[in-house]
Amino acid sequence: MASFPPRVNEKEIVRSRTIGELLAPAAPFDKKCGRENWTVAFAPDGSYFAWSQGHRTVKLVPWSQCLKNFLLHGTKNITNSSCLRLSRQNSDGGQKNKPREHIIDCGDIVWSLAFGSSVPEKQSRCVNIEWHRFRFGQDQLLLATGLNNGRIKIWDVYTGKLLLNLVDHTEVVRDLTFAPDGSLILVSASRDKTLRVWDLKDDGNMMKVLRGHQNWVYSCAFSPDSSMLCSVGASKAVFLWNMDKYTMIRKLEGHHHDVVACDFSPDGALLATASYDTRVYIWDPYTGDILMEFGHLFPPPTPIFAGGANDRWVRSVSFSHDGLHVASLADDKMVRFWRIDEDYPVQVAPLTNGLCCAFSTDGSVLAAGTHDGSVYFWATPRQVPSLQHLCRMSIRRVMPTQEVQELPIPSKVLEFLSYRV
Repeated sequence: MASFPPRVNEKEIVRSRTIGELLAPAAPFDKKCGRENWTVAFAPDGSYFAWSQGHRTVKLVPWSQCLKNFLLHGTKNITNSSCLRLSRQNSDGGQKNKPREHIIDCGDIVWSLAFGSSVPEKQSRCVNIEWHRFRFGQDQLLLATGLNNGRIKIWDVYTGKLLLNLVDHTEVVRDLTFAPDGSLILVSASRDKTLRVWDLKDDGNMMKVLRGHQNWVYSCAFSPDSSMLCSVGASKAVFLWNMDKYTMIRKLEGHHHDVVACDFSPDGALLATASYDTRVYIWDPYTGDILMEFGHLFPPPTPIFAGGANDRWVRSVSFSHDGLHVASLADDKMVRFWRIDEDYPVQVAPLTNGLCCAFSTDGSVLAAGTHDGSVYFWATPRQVPSLQHLCRMSIRRVMPTQEVQELPIPSKVLEFLSYRV
């Protein structure tokens, strides 16, 4: 394992270019508590951007229109300003799925968001499909919201209408993730120490409860082929689950504090986890090996110091869709962009009180949410990937680590195709 603390003066590192800001409106006597933007999300097809604006409210905006507004009106926008207002008048059938802005009152504090799209060919696991209330078409786009009271509400993105109300968790629903295969399988992570698997094509039927965490579950993420799920939580927990059998594959050991975020690389070969121990680890999920460590405090803290209040808690991590860059957000008022083969950030951006971050669908923009319900956007590093990186991603999309290692090819070629330090 190699440890990569930042060894370069951050004044020498390139500052990311600001794309825009969506600033939450503040009422004269607005309470600070409840305004937090715990989650931001981009639709899989890039059509929408959503964030929890605080005080039960989720805002959905067409992403292309949002970018256009930044270009026309400058980087700053108040989220209720007229320049972001789009037509909400009833449209005819031909314009049914034309992106329109929606403001959704979820009825309670929103902790998590996730977009899900439907693929009709991916059938529900339910046998009695003729009894379904909803028949999702190929053009369906859903938004799931996880609430403070343990409920999950499912909304139609195009109309803003509530479709389903999923009730089973007993505590805050801290994270949500849809299977990328279009099956509309939804996994929820909760402070009640469980993960629950829901089939939205079966009218939101709860299929399975995944138990194993001994404390709060903070985050969960599907692998790109939907076969594996990672869940992370308090007490240093990082679990991998087989989503065909709903069984635990392994527990990953290495962090020294609560693990609060996770994300797979686009080829599924790498897993990034972020922890309050000031570190982001890059794992091989098939072997459990730590391949890289991105430190946010130099020199690296001892395990005792890393396990306490160190002022460098890493709050969020996200893999770019180029598979080459990782973004992290920490309590030191900084967003960092890392290359998976570099030992220091390649770009940084200032951010106070950041809570969450996510790359846009095409990977060109990073969005980050803050304590006051606002969102900030930056241009991401754009670099031509090496031939090695393209070859690795191509083969790892279809082969796990063990199968690659067993290929009857020269050792040098095998090394070329492997993610190693």
